[in-house]
Amino acid sequence: MNVSALAGRLRAEAEQTDERRLLVLAGDRDAGIDAAYDVVEGVGFSDDGVTFVTTRDGFRFERLHPKHADRLLGTTRDCVVLDAHGEFSPNAIGRLVGAVDGGGLLVLLTPPLDEWPTTRGGFDDYLAVPPFTVDDVTGRFRERLVRTLREHPGVAIVDVETNTVERDGLTGESFTESTESLRSQSTQVAPDTALFPALAYESCLTDDQARAVRSLELLRQPGHAVVVEADRGRGKSSAAGLAAGSLAAEGRDVLVTAPGSRNAEEVFVRARVLLDGLDALAGENENENGEEEQHLRTVEGGHVRFADPPTAATLPDDPDVVVVDEAAALPVRLLSQFVAAPSAGFFTTIHGYEGAGRGFSVRFRDHLAESDKVVRDVHLDDPIRYARNDPVETWAFRALLLDARPAVDPLVEDVTVDSVEYRAISPDELVADEHLLHEAFGLLVLAHYRTEPTDLARLLDAPNLSLRALVADGHVVSVALLAREGNLDAETRRQMYDGGRVRGNMLPDVLTSQLRDEDAAVPVGYRVMRIATHHAVRSRGLGSRLLSEIRDELADDVDWLGVGYGATPELLDFWDRNGYRTVHLSTTRNATSGEYSALMLDPTSEAGEAVQSRHTDWFLRRVEGVLADLLDDVDPDVARAAIRATHGEYAERLSDRDWRVVAGASYGPGLYGTAPRAFRDLAVRHLSNPDAADLTDREERLLVRKVLQCRPWDDVADELDYLSTSQCMRSLGDAYKPLVDVYGDEVAHAERERYTE
Repeated sequence: MNVSALAGRLRAEAEQTDERRLLVLAGDRDAGIDAAYDVVEGVGFSDDGVTFVTTRDGFRFERLHPKHADRLLGTTRDCVVLDAHGEFSPNAIGRLVGAVDGGGLLVLLTPPLDEWPTTRGGFDDYLAVPPFTVDDVTGRFRERLVRTLREHPGVAIVDVETNTVERDGLTGESFTESTESLRSQSTQVAPDTALFPALAYESCLTDDQARAVRSLELLRQPGHAVVVEADRGRGKSSAAGLAAGSLAAEGRDVLVTAPGSRNAEEVFVRARVLLDGLDALAGENENENGEEEQHLRTVEGGHVRFADPPTAATLPDDPDVVVVDEAAALPVRLLSQFVAAPSAGFFTTIHGYEGAGRGFSVRFRDHLAESDKVVRDVHLDDPIRYARNDPVETWAFRALLLDARPAVDPLVEDVTVDSVEYRAISPDELVADEHLLHEAFGLLVLAHYRTEPTDLARLLDAPNLSLRALVADGHVVSVALLAREGNLDAETRRQMYDGGRVRGNMLPDVLTSQLRDEDAAVPVGYRVMRIATHHAVRSRGLGSRLLSEIRDELADDVDWLGVGYGATPELLDFWDRNGYRTVHLSTTRNATSGEYSALMLDPTSEAGEAVQSRHTDWFLRRVEGVLADLLDDVDPDVARAAIRATHGEYAERLSDRDWRVVAGASYGPGLYGTAPRAFRDLAVRHLSNPDAADLTDREERLLVRKVLQCRPWDDVADELDYLSTSQCMRSLGDAYKPLVDVYGDEVAHAERERYTE
């Protein structure tokens, strides 16, 4: 059987069942491309229904570079050809597998399958972070991928060099009622009591989608939240767009947000089509950069507009409704701010490239349940583009671990900190034990707001990464992913110091390039990239036990342990309790999380101690300057916790006159504005060692907001709930009394006694 004939049979079976089929063309690259042409022409695909994803040029079909494969997200094709030679990455599969329509083919061009795991390509270079080389990168991910290709139904494999069919991929299925094309179902009809326009329901392709739109009518009234969860290809973003358009048609202001504007395209497409169909006006505005802005306006005064997540979280211009698409790809702290909107819809992918739905459901749902919102849950199960149980979808889930999850709660809920075993889990163990791999990777998914297929390949193949876990009765209950960093040669350090980016060395990079310490990349350490504990056994000390075990194991091998993360007061306290010290607080917010990042070190040698000590000391010397400038909007509790976690010995630089001003403002008629730097120095000294003087939380927030961040008195008084600005001003003087008592010298105490005797 030649390739064209096999492809024809695969296409016929796929069309009969409204499923997709995967055809692997293994062997020489040129032979694979020629065979792919034979497939496309032999099957009779129209040119506009075919996309080649490759670094090669010269195709008459649509051609995308693998780096731009995400442009097919939310689109459909009859055939997608992915060239896995050279620039292959796991993310490309994750992005493209959903773009193939029911009845279509996904064609994968690969080196000979037996050779592919050891065949070097651009992705191997990407994983070879300094000081490691490409020779240190393994091929376990591709080895496992090949195994799934050879075992999974619906996957055909052809050796294009010998024209040998290894597997024909035919399942023997035929057209049945259960596999009837969902797209051929009758048009949905609006319920008699529907509040959205009938056209919104008629635009739905499945009963599931119509049911979701019906539930989204709740967003018309304040005090409601609707959560729509689905796997990819179920039409959740379309439902979001139909609801947004319907709400705007009624005159409501709908704010849409997503990890990126491209993620929200389908929402705006559906909203625009609906509004056009309702004879509303839909316009495209030009933003300041001349780029198209996602902003729809209706004659009734309604809007559908887009803002990036950090901006949207501030609820700009007081929207009536917030729509959050791909919510699972956003961190919980940011998601929680959207609950303050009058009503909000959250749309999330449970399993897939876009985000980690399980983390969303475990973490954010607790916050939502505690809010005053009436919550409605909607699950979309029926695929729109292809039939349920499509073999290509189930293959992708298995190959990319899109459905990885921790152990079910009953298996671990009785675990205690004393009943677990500490283990270093090697990549070979993970590949050999799918159960272990699913549980460990499932916990890592929960540890981060965005997990991609590439993260699985890093876990299995990257030479700088290693895994540590706490295990109970064979089940993973806590896990940490570690990245070895530092030990960079002089040339690499010089390149980094001069602004060059060096992959895989986040902490040395920041300390060297931003904080101008070229020697910081000499010591070697392990950065905790991700750490997670099973949600059923949190707050039992397991995370701290894991970090303690890691330190005991690795302290003699490296100079430091470190971490970098989006700073919250709770996380800063956690790392502080485990011996990590603040060395930096980023001066820009993460574009997705909306948080400032904290960098912390736990030294394990004299060299590590030297790095941590000098950067902690410098952080304390410069923190008052950055808090008054680039960090003037940071949460005061984040600032307090970050400074406290230095445990530094900050020596204030107060002269005799400074002390007289501070003591006079605290105990007498002196004025804060006379010498604000003296007040700042004393504030930093206290916050770095808050146990020495007894201040309340509100008083410490007052030090941050007014003294260090230089906020206007009226704003500070309002934020901290003082009855008046004058009361706030008096409270600042009162807050400095214990600081004068504890830290003041003879001059300060003499000034105090003038007003207390």
